[in-house]
Amino acid sequence: MSPCVVIIPAGGSGSRFGGPVPKQFSLLGGVPLLHHTLRIFEAHPHIFKIYPVLSALPEALGLAWPFASARVQPLACAGPTRAQTVLNALQALQPLHAPDTWVLVHDAARPCLSRSALDRLIQTLQDDPLGGLLAVPLSDTLKRQNDQVCVATTLDRTGLWAAQTPQMFRLGNLLEALRAHPAATDESSALEASGYAPRLVMGETTNLKITWPADLKLAQAILEVRDAHRSGI
Repeated sequence: MSPCVVIIPAGGSGSRFGGPVPKQFSLLGGVPLLHHTLRIFEAHPHIFKIYPVLSALPEALGLAWPFASARVQPLACAGPTRAQTVLNALQALQPLHAPDTWVLVHDAARPCLSRSALDRLIQTLQDDPLGGLLAVPLSDTLKRQNDQVCVATTLDRTGLWAAQTPQMFRLGNLLEALRAHPAATDESSALEASGYAPRLVMGETTNLKITWPADLKLAQAILEVRDAHRSGI
């Protein structure tokens, strides 16, 4: 299969999360959240390069950076939005990688991506002409609010999925789509706006995105259960 590289947008401030440091540098089990996320991909044999995209290089931010491997190469080109950050990274990588290179874009604040979900994404899409994303079918009943924050209507959840990351597309296609649709809220929506239909690959509910401080406790519990399982406890 074509080589896979990973882009991890990590330049945001995490304003909803709050705290003394940006969310992606908050500690999870004594280790910065971003480091947990990087380790997922560093351990995978099909990942050629991993590019965390920061507002400045780690030394300029005063960050400890334990990833001496040449596979992890920070980029200092984060933009004001996720789409702009990913677009900046793709433009920086365009001279280094072929247009058909698989690019996996993953949220810095999703530290619980499992190896099985990552394998499933890569194996499902490796021969796909376009690519796709991890997602899970919605199970909760959905309500739309009115101006008084009361229920206006109940929505039909049939066929609705909650998008996750990684989202996996060819470098050339994704670069073109984000240039054309810079306001896209994720990579899939940029491809959709360009007329494509990305494939949905079954994700896992444990692949949660850290949004609020309480989410760190849930993520810690998920990681502890996995560690115990691997240790045979």
